[in-house]
Amino acid sequence: MKSKLALFGGEKVRKTPFPHQNSIGDEEKNAAVKVIESGALSGFIGEYCPEFFGGPIVQVTEKKFANYFGAKHAILVNSATTALHTAVAALGIGPGDEVIVTPYTMTASAAVVLLQNACPVFVDIDENTYCLDPLKVEAKITSRTKAIMMVDIFGQPAHWDEIRAIAKKHNLKIIEDGAQAANAKYKGKMACTLGDIGVLSLNYHKIIHCGEGGILFTDDEELAIRCKLIRNHGETSVDHFNLSNISHTIGSNYRMNEIEAAIARCQLDKLSYLYEVRNNLADYLTKKLSEFDCLGLPKIENGVESARYLYPIRFLENKCEISRSTFCKALVAEGIPVEEGYVKPLYLQSMYQKRSGRFPNAPEGFCSLCGGPKKDGCNFDIGLCPTAERMHFKELFIGDFCHHPLTEKDMDDIYDAFYKVISNLEELKNFGEN
Repeated sequence: MKSKLALFGGEKVRKTPFPHQNSIGDEEKNAAVKVIESGALSGFIGEYCPEFFGGPIVQVTEKKFANYFGAKHAILVNSATTALHTAVAALGIGPGDEVIVTPYTMTASAAVVLLQNACPVFVDIDENTYCLDPLKVEAKITSRTKAIMMVDIFGQPAHWDEIRAIAKKHNLKIIEDGAQAANAKYKGKMACTLGDIGVLSLNYHKIIHCGEGGILFTDDEELAIRCKLIRNHGETSVDHFNLSNISHTIGSNYRMNEIEAAIARCQLDKLSYLYEVRNNLADYLTKKLSEFDCLGLPKIENGVESARYLYPIRFLENKCEISRSTFCKALVAEGIPVEEGYVKPLYLQSMYQKRSGRFPNAPEGFCSLCGGPKKDGCNFDIGLCPTAERMHFKELFIGDFCHHPLTEKDMDDIYDAFYKVISNLEELKNFGEN
């Protein structure tokens, strides 16, 4: 008898690929062409003058984003990575300092701490939200801790009340990596504005984008000035600002050009709609998949409005008696694009495991990763964050299919594939990988 499963030669549920989101239209094209025709593709000059703050479109776009997000200041830069580095530097974090960060995030969240010769201290995640577990944060705070890097992973800003209370108790700053959380909210307040300084990504695969790009948000006047100095060769212009402390204001070229700013400005007009599509599709799919007790579906905390950047699912192996790998292979064979895990916990990268970073010849007693004195925070042993490791290597898998231009019909295909695979688990139990 021929198998029903596509993995073993049966007919696929989904025969055509899911289309990628493409939110670039005539508005963005016309805006970019207008900049090109002007001949002024960038408006920055790297010394103090009106153009120190960028071209006219950069400055108008900053005001538009600040107004939309409800922040006093929005600072455009050329990537979310440089935005995160700017945030860490603007807070004066440097050698010997520690920043608490999740290991289950894009590499830049921790790497920017190392770029300031400070040490990322990895704290485990909550198994329901995949964000930093506030119950585990306080135990990692030392006299060297200067900040907590909160990542709104998969677009959900979680546990903010608890983290704020911890930060206040220990006089710590909070950096919000809201790269994936455009238009998400926590108790009515926009993601990227929940900490002392926040970051949004405009990279090409984010909810809105301009190819590359990032934005810093803050209500702190001095932090905003420091960010603008770090963005644009601040050492040439720092004397023109009334700063009591000019450390960490040496700048780089983290500037955004006028074409990207023009595109970003148009994209912001589409954010609310794109966000609504994601939430409607994710809610529809969750309702459909909720009949399967072998799946741990996304859980959105009370008071949270998630951006639904990705659709994370936990595979409960004890209820299926097959491996996550086999289950995902069967879904992919049915035409459903899922990926096992998300990112390998960052401390398992070679540079952490080999303690070989920016300072390979560091003298005895100093860390070869950050260059500062060795301390308890320089611990990157396997098993450091067991929940993150379990999620990545055994339970979690990811779908990127709740976005424009997909429809409920596409979600029905996803459900049909899950139903088909789960209905044929017995056949999968004999698959070679189990």
